[in-house]
Amino acid sequence: MPLPAPLPAGWQVLQRQPQAPAKPAEGAPCNGCGLCCLAEPCPLGMLVSRRRHGACAALRWDEQQQRYLCGLIADSARCLPRLPGWAQRSMARLAQRSIGVGSGCDAGFEVQESAAAVSAQAPTEPQ
Repeated sequence: MPLPAPLPAGWQVLQRQPQAPAKPAEGAPCNGCGLCCLAEPCPLGMLVSRRRHGACAALRWDEQQQRYLCGLIADSARCLPRLPGWAQRSMARLAQRSIGVGSGCDAGFEVQESAAAVSAQAPTEPQ
């Protein structure tokens, strides 16, 4: 089996839930697509994840809402179990500022679905 071609410079492959909503237009309200946090953590997420690249360790998939959520905001007790409650609440507020809650999508990158992902999501025709 031949090896896949290398990615162009600056490109990154992200694995996400197939049910996740599509990335909104830049500046549009966040819909929980999760792509920004899958690409790289926010400054606070870097501290929690202990990494500067790749998916944020605090990113959570919410099965009921069918969207990604910031665990630092939605479930700070689970993400920061060693901190006292007042510190968890403070970190949740800081995370809201860090990801720009309410300011719209700031993920200024292009999304290109892979052929395998698109075919896997395409509805099957009745036979």
